[in-house]
Amino acid sequence: MTQLSVRGLQVELDHQTIVNNIDVEVAVGQWVCIIGPNGAGKSSLLKALAGIIPSTGEILIDGSNVRDLSERDRACWIAYVAQEPVMPAGMRVFDYVLLGRTAHLKMLATESPKDLEIAHFVISELDLADFIDRDVATLSGGERQRVAIARALAQASPIILLDEPTTALDVGYQQEVLELIDKLRKEKKIAVISTMHDLTVSGLYPDRLMLLAEGSVVVSGSAESVLTPENIARHYGAKVTVIDHESGPVVIPERHK
Repeated sequence: MTQLSVRGLQVELDHQTIVNNIDVEVAVGQWVCIIGPNGAGKSSLLKALAGIIPSTGEILIDGSNVRDLSERDRACWIAYVAQEPVMPAGMRVFDYVLLGRTAHLKMLATESPKDLEIAHFVISELDLADFIDRDVATLSGGERQRVAIARALAQASPIILLDEPTTALDVGYQQEVLELIDKLRKEKKIAVISTMHDLTVSGLYPDRLMLLAEGSVVVSGSAESVLTPENIARHYGAKVTVIDHESGPVVIPERHK
């Protein structure tokens, strides 16, 4: 079973510690969600795992050092979706999604019928069939986010990193995207590490939450153990009521009287 093991991960930018001594393990089929206030280091942690920014500490896949892999080989293991994905103007949605298959192609090879099938599948699953010939530059923020997630899913890597995957989506598409990710991580055995801003949504699908504050993990565990009024007050400076629901904790901000 594929497992990502992170030990003592540290990120320093401009002589400041952004991510401090992070340990986390996630196996295929599991979903870990990272939450925390603005500036806590959530996005930097994902970028470090994706190899986008430098870091120290161990990043291992099944005991092998990820930093020893080529960029192409690393992409076969880890897919990453940025909070604001960059898309080249003039490229069709289908061609952009198909880029997810690049890491699996041999040098100078073209996409196989299987690659095309995978791209069509994720486009259909994310309700993007009507956009297949659209220029990515003409998409709205929510449409761009769904297309970026489609490309990552087409990559078929056993580990997927999602930075705020539902930020630009309305509630209907939020649910559609999260349901699909949840379905695929169970059926296709994908390990998911995501960041999320919405605390209630963060407790719906992941197996485990990690609350970051000032770059460090301050509490980790089930949604019920992490999403408490005390933890949220201490680390977000917010007064909330948390209601137990069969889907997970519901976090409701309270008005200051």
